[in-house]
Amino acid sequence: MKHFTIPIFVPHLGCPRQCSFCNQKTITGVRSMTPPAASRQIEAHLATIPRDAHVEIAFFGGSFTAIPRAEMEALLQAAAPYVASGQVSSVRTSTRPDAIDGDVLELLSHYGVKTIELGIQSTSPQVLSACRRGHTTEDCYRAARLIVSRGFTLGGQMMIGLPSSSPADEVETARAIIAMGAKEARIYPVVVFADTPLAEDAAKGLYAPLTVAEAAERTVAPMEILLDAHVKLLRVGLCETESLHAPGQVVGGACHPAMGELCYSALYRKRMREAISRLALPKQSNLKISVAPGKLSMAIGQKRCNDTTIRKEYALESLKIVEDPALVGFELRVDLLSSEKGSS
Repeated sequence: MKHFTIPIFVPHLGCPRQCSFCNQKTITGVRSMTPPAASRQIEAHLATIPRDAHVEIAFFGGSFTAIPRAEMEALLQAAAPYVASGQVSSVRTSTRPDAIDGDVLELLSHYGVKTIELGIQSTSPQVLSACRRGHTTEDCYRAARLIVSRGFTLGGQMMIGLPSSSPADEVETARAIIAMGAKEARIYPVVVFADTPLAEDAAKGLYAPLTVAEAAERTVAPMEILLDAHVKLLRVGLCETESLHAPGQVVGGACHPAMGELCYSALYRKRMREAISRLALPKQSNLKISVAPGKLSMAIGQKRCNDTTIRKEYALESLKIVEDPALVGFELRVDLLSSEKGSS
């Protein structure tokens, strides 16, 4: 059964402060959201979705459970008829860790919410402070415990390259998301948006954003930790919107139309190197690298970057990267071919 998500963006609704990195109006391309507008969006999406699909409505972009209760309930009520009719299977929301309590969870459950994504971003106290998040590491754990104990599916959102953050902090955050009981996750390398405190700090030389290439390499370790723990990665990198590429909106950081693809390619590059290092390669070897179906583009890399890099690093005579239906997920297998079979 195909899965479809109907995204309803509620930019900055409920946010008690502006975190240093955040400009939701630019990220989402949405300036405001009302219940009638939400209903129209749901109807428009449903008109294009097969009737036998699994469909969920997702309230993204703000701190949904920090919205004044009447406004939050009005948005949930806009979604409720579609859940009641069976056109939509469930609802998901994203919110801040310090905006979760028992009463809120009871309300969400009443309106068919099954998945709650926590904007954890980092579990380092120093990073949370530097980003002006306004919540603590313990808030993340407390909210996660409540969500899981009430039977919701927990999703964890984290960022790469935040102020004061190190690769070790990001690895620890990924491990913490697993320990909290998350079944899903999103990873966002930092994009520096105009009109944010982070943009001001970057202009003053107080913050150095990661480049696209640096962010892709640094995202690999948290990705691998989450994938190895069977946490589903829903997204790596920001969702593309027209406003994301409007002139002057992005002033630095890991902004690329295929950021997720670059990160997955970096993951494959790492795993290729590890697998090849276990072989005793003669000079001018011929290799075949097999990956799971649907992963070939990631494995080869944008503009064949992995193909080119691996050939050069190991002085290969030839390299084939192919799909193998016996492999799943991000598994790969490296085979040493005889010379006559190695033509590429």
